[in-house]
Amino acid sequence: MTTYRKSHLTAHARRTLVLTLSAAAVAGTLAALSPAARAQAPGAAARAPGTSGPALAWGPCAGPGLPGQECAELPVPVDYRDPDGPQLPLAVSRVRSDRPAARRGTLLVIPGGPGGSGVARMVAKGKALGKEMAGAYDLVSFDPRGTGGSAKAGCGLGADDRHLVALLSWPEPGGGITENIARSRRIAEACGRHGGAVLRSMSTANEVRDIDRLRRALGEEKLSAWAASYGAYVGAVYAQKYPQHTDRWVLDSSGDPDPSRVGRGWRANMAVGADDRFPDFAAWAADPAREDEGLRLAERPQDVRPLFLALAAKLDRVPKESATKGVPLTGNRLRQALLSALGGDRLFPQLARLVRQAQDPAVRPVLPDALAGPLPDEQAAAVTATVCNDVRWPASDAVYRRAVALDRARHPLTAGLPVNVTSCAFWKNAPAQQPTRITADGPSNILMLQNRRDPATPYSGALKMRQALGGRARLVTLEHGGHEAYLGNGTACGDRAVTAFLTTGRRPERDAYCAD
Repeated sequence: MTTYRKSHLTAHARRTLVLTLSAAAVAGTLAALSPAARAQAPGAAARAPGTSGPALAWGPCAGPGLPGQECAELPVPVDYRDPDGPQLPLAVSRVRSDRPAARRGTLLVIPGGPGGSGVARMVAKGKALGKEMAGAYDLVSFDPRGTGGSAKAGCGLGADDRHLVALLSWPEPGGGITENIARSRRIAEACGRHGGAVLRSMSTANEVRDIDRLRRALGEEKLSAWAASYGAYVGAVYAQKYPQHTDRWVLDSSGDPDPSRVGRGWRANMAVGADDRFPDFAAWAADPAREDEGLRLAERPQDVRPLFLALAAKLDRVPKESATKGVPLTGNRLRQALLSALGGDRLFPQLARLVRQAQDPAVRPVLPDALAGPLPDEQAAAVTATVCNDVRWPASDAVYRRAVALDRARHPLTAGLPVNVTSCAFWKNAPAQQPTRITADGPSNILMLQNRRDPATPYSGALKMRQALGGRARLVTLEHGGHEAYLGNGTACGDRAVTAFLTTGRRPERDAYCAD
């Protein structure tokens, strides 16, 4: 039996950027260590009773982590049609409950992306989550195939094709997409040649199967979950496929689950999400309090949008040399910085500073890390493969040309990106199966949490998920902006609702609204 091993990563590659072709992650970036390269210290093996699931040998994590954090590797089939065939390792991490008498089960943290590391998310969120749960759960997460410390695959892409603005396929200045089409074909062909079975296996369907394999390895009849962004879609599919194994299920920042579009639909919805969210940045950037910080961009909020659009258009015509040699600040790099910054208020100062630097003839702008260089090849493959493997995309150039022209007119902030051609249009492998249709069939044990002004998974898409789930779910709407609400970009009211549901089982009798 073949086992695929994870690669040795450079220091740069160990920094996980949660970036994706889907709507779920263009909103922001997360730089975090991936501590999932395991030290092979002996640990107690836990086998799921009454199942054929693999044992997990827990041991120390190699790298900074949380107090009491343990790591292991879970072998999963490359192809579930051949469950005893070639296997690949998934990085798994756990923080056990420190109050055994209060423990009621396992809470799985399902990461976003595609391309997000669950192990890194545990390091980032585990302390706050552990405090909220007060010992009610063992906290567990994992790195999906192709991410973090799990087995990876690469496409052998050139550096120019791995820059974020190229990989995400921003239209050319003026709206042309000829270069985008050529690059998308080139990426698809390279992934077809070099990606192999591991790249072909990166899909939502397989991630859901991997989660159930993890459940059995943990010895749990049921899991509770906190699933965010793209992970909320994964969580919804798991609840559809394995409803009997769900306990308390939280979907945070959901996208439209339309099975005919999935990732393509999430991207398209970003245009609306950016429009919904931009007024929050405009109000912040026009606040007199920004004056002393040197970050006030206009005297009135309504003046910030035309200022931004004019600056992006100027940089389209004449890119500005940045502090990163060979990587100029273009209009599309400025637009990408905007999409990232809309994910959370804490990123507003960075965006305003970049605008100020772009306006100053004497200053070389300092690009955000995500825009200053190409992604590692394996990272680029991971953020591409799942979206392309899940569903077939249209292959007609004309379809994308028309869509980009219309979208640029309707939503100039995003300049046609959300509906543009990507490598998925020319992907060499047909989806192994049709995407799952989310329905109301199953237990009523799901709580949805959603910001009204989410730039990546906009509220209109979340309402589609809510409609699909029917009586299975309750939705808590937050009058707030930003992406991934619980313990991050939400409100105290929303945090209380999720914590109460996970720890006590209390859930609103009907959909609820949080003003604070």
